[in-house]
Amino acid sequence: MDSSTIQILIAMSLYMAVVLGIGVWFAKRANQNPENYYLGGRSLGPWVAAMSAEASDMSGWLLMGLPGVAYWCGLADAAWTAIGLAIGTYFNWLIVSRRLRRYSEAAGNAITLPEFFSNRFKEQKKLLMGISAVFILVFFTVYAASCLVTCGKLFSTLFGTPYVLMMILGAVFVLIYTFLGGFLAESASDFMQAIVMVLALVVTVLAGTAAAGGFAAVLDNAKSIPGFFDFFGIASPTVDEVSKQQLVENSQPVFGTAGSYGLLSVLSTMAWGLGYFGMPQVLLRFMAIRKETELDSSRRIAIVWVLISLTVAVFIGILGRSLYPTALVSASAAENIFILLATSLFPPLLAGFIMAGILAATISSSDSYLLIAASSLAKNLYQGIFRKDASDKAVMRMSRLTLFVITTIAVLIALDEDSVIFTIVSFAWAGFGATFGPLMLFSLFWRRLNRAGAIAGMLGGGGMVFIWKLVLRPLGGMWNIYELLPAFIFSSILIVIVSLATAEPSDEITAEFDRI
Repeated sequence: MDSSTIQILIAMSLYMAVVLGIGVWFAKRANQNPENYYLGGRSLGPWVAAMSAEASDMSGWLLMGLPGVAYWCGLADAAWTAIGLAIGTYFNWLIVSRRLRRYSEAAGNAITLPEFFSNRFKEQKKLLMGISAVFILVFFTVYAASCLVTCGKLFSTLFGTPYVLMMILGAVFVLIYTFLGGFLAESASDFMQAIVMVLALVVTVLAGTAAAGGFAAVLDNAKSIPGFFDFFGIASPTVDEVSKQQLVENSQPVFGTAGSYGLLSVLSTMAWGLGYFGMPQVLLRFMAIRKETELDSSRRIAIVWVLISLTVAVFIGILGRSLYPTALVSASAAENIFILLATSLFPPLLAGFIMAGILAATISSSDSYLLIAASSLAKNLYQGIFRKDASDKAVMRMSRLTLFVITTIAVLIALDEDSVIFTIVSFAWAGFGATFGPLMLFSLFWRRLNRAGAIAGMLGGGGMVFIWKLVLRPLGGMWNIYELLPAFIFSSILIVIVSLATAEPSDEITAEFDRI
């Protein structure tokens, strides 16, 4: 290991030590009771709520997945995704946050999403709670796997070490950290990590643009590639059928004829924004803020952070093609463009702190995913359904056991070094968006919604994500739509039809809805 690598390692180790310190600091308070561990006692301020929500949401794909898409096939796919996410962020904070904060407290002081849905409909048999918890376990395990892939790629690329070993070490670190401090530690560290992420992006773009000869030079290079810098076209890298890598001729990457990016593709990609209405890691921040009146400030903070981060992340991919056009010759390898820029443009010690931005994104997401998944099993399935008399200590023990099991399964999913982070995240994002998004909106805004409609919508939305992804989308053509959009629509239709076809909700439920 040379001196440059050692300096990078020192910088990242210092960062990881700070993160662990935050976990230790909050450990005592977090372990007082499940409400503190899972929701921080509803004590988040507006800055922490906003920044931790966005940091936990964006994950490693912001610094690796999204720039990788822009590097590989150009502006359209990445930009329309970013636009959809920005719009979704704004409307989620605008129309969902206040009502959910108020409703979750009034509906039995719910501290998890499954508990809120169950209390919203006054369930005696906790079927809705059980289904919600199972879907959260499934999709968050996939989500956690994407974070571990990020860890593995980051450390194996930086230090030349085996991917699997680095991925497992990353999993151990995240597991220990989540064990310690729970939701408060996660939210406090996510606030810090949101700052690290945006600084890492901005500093890298400024240095890279200067190295490329200025903004105009970067744009000229992008425009020279067919479809690369086009909102309604897409670049087509020419890939060798044997090696599965992009061809290079005369030290330049080979591209085919630009593909079209029509209205259907735009709508499909922008549908990422719909996912926000069902993202547990974001919705929990709405529930955890200390005062409903502080949500306006949080909304403004969140949208500014998102706009800056997404814009810069997309531009990093465009910039990377200008500086290192042939360095990354597969869609999976393209996700390392941020790492390549940082290690090439900065002194090793500074590069290490910038690399901490990727680590920040990964930790801030994976701890959220693991904690929410653990709460679903321990709080909602174990205590909510199977052992209703379980003590707080028993629930906490079950949470930690669940954390270990979920992390182990996520490690198995992440074993493939050629996994594309963006692809893994897109599936889990669609799963949450379609399973919980329509139900959340109807729960907060439609008085006539009943339990049967809620169950039908949840099962239909979650099931359609699998059907569309695995059966219909591979057919191509008109079926090649991001699974979130048709699944979200299907879930909404089922909610309305089944609710209207079955008995109205009880007077108790409608009275509570009207009061809230």
